[in-house]
Amino acid sequence: MRARVFGAMLGAMSLFAGGAGLAQTSQDSGTAQRRAAHLRHGINLSEWFAQVNDPKGYTNEHFETWTTSQDIRLIKAMQFDHVRLSVNPQPMFRRKQADRIPEDYLGFLDAAVKTILDEGLAVIVDIHPDSDFKEKLATDNEFVEQFADFWRALARHYSSWNTDLVFFEVLNEPEFRDRYRWEGVQSKLAVAIREGAPSQTIIVAGANWSADNELLFIEPLRDPNIIYNFHFYDPHLFTHQGATWSTNFVHYLKELPYPSTPENVQQAAALVPDAVNRLQVIRYGMDRWNAARVNDEIGQIAAWGKRWGVPLTCNEFGVYRKAANPRDRAAWIFDVRTTLEKYGIGWTMWDYSGGFAVVVKQEGRTIPDELTIQALGRAMPPAPPQR
Repeated sequence: MRARVFGAMLGAMSLFAGGAGLAQTSQDSGTAQRRAAHLRHGINLSEWFAQVNDPKGYTNEHFETWTTSQDIRLIKAMQFDHVRLSVNPQPMFRRKQADRIPEDYLGFLDAAVKTILDEGLAVIVDIHPDSDFKEKLATDNEFVEQFADFWRALARHYSSWNTDLVFFEVLNEPEFRDRYRWEGVQSKLAVAIREGAPSQTIIVAGANWSADNELLFIEPLRDPNIIYNFHFYDPHLFTHQGATWSTNFVHYLKELPYPSTPENVQQAAALVPDAVNRLQVIRYGMDRWNAARVNDEIGQIAAWGKRWGVPLTCNEFGVYRKAANPRDRAAWIFDVRTTLEKYGIGWTMWDYSGGFAVVVKQEGRTIPDELTIQALGRAMPPAPPQR
């Protein structure tokens, strides 16, 4: 039985993996390239339909108040051209009946997508489950089949919506250490999406949390209407300093500098009590992370995209706000953003109002962060009239 299942997965891989000479050169491949122009400067809408921290969970009240039409208008006013809407499938996922998505939940999601489209923004429907869901995909073949059923139904539901502005992202940050398994699973899911929505553009990524180097492992799928995605948070020590959900020792760090030198990291390194982990901070300094180093990293991805003739996007990058020096944070964002644009790669910053935010919400007010907006090359919105 296992041999049959594995053989079937290999069959899917051989059917959809592009070999030499199968780079997307057909006339249809122009659709993905053309639509990628709608994904140049974007922002992630987190904690709305995924990663909800409200004790009440995924409720209508939360959907109507966490992100509002005023937020979407503000995003448009800041000159973003698209949003990535994170959607956790778990609240609407029926075991063994995954193709029967609850109508009421689809209604909430439809209202959000319509609000975004009404402002002239494109939207990436990003399937963004919790880790336990992704871990099942990494080990349970039957669960993969159920997830394919879910995607086929969801894609069919949105297949009649604006095909130029509604994009489908297969899975946020696959937690697959086995790259070959992820290639097989992703191929199967892409087939299911295409069965449900013949015309929409699909966004795919590499294994291991959509890391940039993982994209280099992929050979393009035969489906030409696909955009290839990676996330960029390098160096992780800098972008996640102060975070409590990451590698344990980074929660000690604060005001770790960027660009880095052997000399300027010493004060931050002294905050780490363990010598082995402290060495990681010292090495960050020795690696001299700066604009040139960022360019060297992203340039490898750009070369991969050029080799295969496929459109690329980086739909997550950012720096956690809590512990980073604001100007160093802005410098990193500027270097990554301008490097992506240099290579013609669209981007979507993480995120709108969460821990990496471009706006700060406090006391009922939403305040755009001018330093971050400048680093992104966007525009400060007009100030509201004085009362």
